[in-house]
Amino acid sequence: MRDLAESVESMEQLATVWRAMVLDRNPDADVRGLPGIAVRWADCRFAFWNCVTLTDVGADAGLLKERLDQAAGIMRSKSRAGFLWVFEGLLADGARAALGAAAEQAGLQYAFPGTGMAGDLLPVPDPVHPELTFVRVDDDDLLRAYADLNARAYGFPLEDGRDGLAGSSWWKSGVFAYLGLRDGVPVTCAATVEADGRLFVVLVATDPAWERRGYGEAVTRKALHEGARATGLTRATLHATAAGAPVYPRIGFRPNSPMRFYALGD
Repeated sequence: MRDLAESVESMEQLATVWRAMVLDRNPDADVRGLPGIAVRWADCRFAFWNCVTLTDVGADAGLLKERLDQAAGIMRSKSRAGFLWVFEGLLADGARAALGAAAEQAGLQYAFPGTGMAGDLLPVPDPVHPELTFVRVDDDDLLRAYADLNARAYGFPLEDGRDGLAGSSWWKSGVFAYLGLRDGVPVTCAATVEADGRLFVVLVATDPAWERRGYGEAVTRKALHEGARATGLTRATLHATAAGAPVYPRIGFRPNSPMRFYALGD
């Protein structure tokens, strides 16, 4: 039951945080809560702000097929590309086994894996990395650098990354967003934001030219340290990519639900 509860927590954290993120990007964003589906769609060029996720707990294969068809229909109605997020830990055993084929039948293409993680790990010590200095994102130039790091890390055009963050006042004040600088040049970034009594880690990225040096872990620790210091929160959650999944347990996170990201097929 603990794993199911943490899978539910992971899905609910996504729905909560992404609602705020997409409304910050676009006050007219589609943020509907439908039966079994949460829509969080800014319809902007930054694909991560265009999100649909399944919210049923214990869905069987039949209900899963219905939800995937509905989600694909929502995605087709939008002008910009985005992703369907599926938390495998919420599905019944038969539905997990049927997921790949059902998604394909709905016209969805598997994009990449993820992992929901959480932990009662805060506070963490203020980190020190011998090659980095840390700076909080509090002006437009630093926010642009943050967007560019995410675009490079995830293979997006720079303009798509900037379209997700440029002009946001919230990211410069309400989000605990940090850059790691090497010789004054931004090479890594991470942010945390308060969400329903937890600190949620969002948009961690490292320039591909500077990977495997511990930069992502260090800047994530910085964002967690400062977020916890400001809020007093003790529990943190995140959704890890395959690249980040080995890093976060070293900080104290524990995996809960495997995730799959889907895009519309060609």
